[in-house]
Amino acid sequence: MMVTNAGPQTAPSFSQTSPIAEVSPTQVQTWVEAGEAVLVDVREPDEHAREHIRGARLLPLSRFAPADAAAAAKAGQRIVFHCRSGKRSADACRMAAALAVSGQAVYTLSGGIEAWKSAGLPVVVDSRVSVISVMRQVQLVIGLGVLAGSALAWFVHPGFVAIPAFFGAGLTFAGASGTCAMATLIAKLPWNKSSAGAASCSTGGCV
Repeated sequence: MMVTNAGPQTAPSFSQTSPIAEVSPTQVQTWVEAGEAVLVDVREPDEHAREHIRGARLLPLSRFAPADAAAAAKAGQRIVFHCRSGKRSADACRMAAALAVSGQAVYTLSGGIEAWKSAGLPVVVDSRVSVISVMRQVQLVIGLGVLAGSALAWFVHPGFVAIPAFFGAGLTFAGASGTCAMATLIAKLPWNKSSAGAASCSTGGCV
């Protein structure tokens, strides 16, 4: 059920340290309901599968292309980027600066989806998808692997240093190639799948 706010709408504001225009959740809701804006979610697929704003278009920041954002908007529509708290959507605005120069109105949702929920606005939640993102799960596995390997190398046998070396090599490859095999595997685990049954992070982006 849609929650509305009868209070006064706030105009987009500009930060004192950044030219990026921030817009409040209630204003974004008004724009979207009137067909005046398209909401673009720049979080990762597993985050979107777990919880998202209905109607938001998914365009992960890890493979962001301004042209795709432009294609999501109809003629005359504003583009409003959002993430969890506002940092990644601000980055998306910077990356889409060329669109703003060409006349496309580009904004970031102030406070992200967390502010949206705090304003009493609705979200779609799939509790079957893990609340811990694939990226965080990858970080946990690598961190535990490095700690365990280091401890074994110190207390048991120096040869166990191969374990943290293996994880270090994997991170190096992920950074150089933009793909992460571990993220691909973890995304296929049951708790990271959406209700439709598809892996929520199929590309294995590890950013």
